[in-house]
Amino acid sequence: MVGGLAGLKGTFNTDFGEQLLNAVASKSIQHLFSRSESVEVMIRCFPSSKLLQGSIDSFKMQGRNLVIRRQFHVEEMTFETDAVALDFGSVLQGQIRLKQPVQAIAQVVLSEAGINSAFEAELVKKRLVKISSPELNAISGEEPVTFSEVQVRLLPQNQVHIFAKANLPFHGLVPLSVITTLSVERRRKIVFSQPRFQAEDIPAELQLTAERLTYAFVNILDNMVDLDRFDLDGVSMRINRLETQDQRLVFSGYAQIDHFPKTGG
Repeated sequence: MVGGLAGLKGTFNTDFGEQLLNAVASKSIQHLFSRSESVEVMIRCFPSSKLLQGSIDSFKMQGRNLVIRRQFHVEEMTFETDAVALDFGSVLQGQIRLKQPVQAIAQVVLSEAGINSAFEAELVKKRLVKISSPELNAISGEEPVTFSEVQVRLLPQNQVHIFAKANLPFHGLVPLSVITTLSVERRRKIVFSQPRFQAEDIPAELQLTAERLTYAFVNILDNMVDLDRFDLDGVSMRINRLETQDQRLVFSGYAQIDHFPKTGG
């Protein structure tokens, strides 16, 4: 192997080295997602001889229409790093092994449709079934309450309009409607602040009950929506800010990349 690399060093071609690394990285990253429309990797290294020492100048990944854990749809995801140190020998074996963890600038874009489909995912739905809390017990007479049919409409200035239904024992389904403001807490948790009950969307005879259930529902969302679901094998996200843009929710921050996923059996 040493002699082979020594011989390679004299004839190593920048385009070949980058193409090899791009191909291996693309194959590796595609294994992070259950499905993907496209995953593009751009790796830059100059001079090319630095690749033999496992040093590259920059790494960028752009993915579109990605599915994480078979249930969570991401419209776009981008990572971009500066210098990266890796084991070049692992590249020749079809793998990428980092010599040390890397931080990347990250952006994640969720569509309104993708957010709504996430509320239909089993991992999310099971956290909205038969819930008991002091706040809910005071409304339901100590009976558990189930929330369903959650729909989110993105609004300007980081606001969202949330519709849902609460299955209240002895009352049946009660519609809920609330506008709240999104923010990020501790770079990991999505916070629903300043909730405003939308009485005009609710039948008059249900408004008092719906208002109490709505604020209880917002508290539940506050305690369940975090970014762990968008962590990948070897990659964890930290978000500095979020912004609603038309029918998209854009997260900006950074990703800690500890390792690349293996592609071999």
